[in-house]
Amino acid sequence: MRRETDYIEPEGMDLDDNVVQINRTAKVMKGGRRFGFSALVVVGNGNGIVGLGFGKAREVPPSVEKGRTDAMKKLVRVPLKGTTIPHPVLARFRSSQVKLIPAAPGTGIIAGAPVRAVLEAAGVKDILTKALGSKNPMNLAKATYEGLRTMKTRRAVAERRGVEL
Repeated sequence: MRRETDYIEPEGMDLDDNVVQINRTAKVMKGGRRFGFSALVVVGNGNGIVGLGFGKAREVPPSVEKGRTDAMKKLVRVPLKGTTIPHPVLARFRSSQVKLIPAAPGTGIIAGAPVRAVLEAAGVKDILTKALGSKNPMNLAKATYEGLRTMKTRRAVAERRGVEL
């Protein structure tokens, strides 16, 4: 389980943001409908650092900005092995599951839109994915983020076990 102290500080980083999804909700009031918007935003430097954030507001631009600010607070380092990930992982968020499988160079990102957005922001170039369970875009993006966040390198596992490589 990661703690708040495990996140990376964004100072001095050149981060690109990408809006994964925008939701609109309506509340019926006396004078008519009041709309609210929520935005799921992914930020990353394309070189192993990625963050996912969620923002809500009355209009779209403020909700996107709040999502970007939230994503900046949740930046994590993703271990990469060349252009792919070091090992397969099955990640889950609520009822969505995403299977991330390393691929040979030149394969590209074989994934749906929400999963692709997170992987591109992280800098993964070659990967195979499979969405299992619910296909809700928000849950798929969060499951992908969790999968990348929990990934470990060979060296990190060896250090944890106290074994020489």
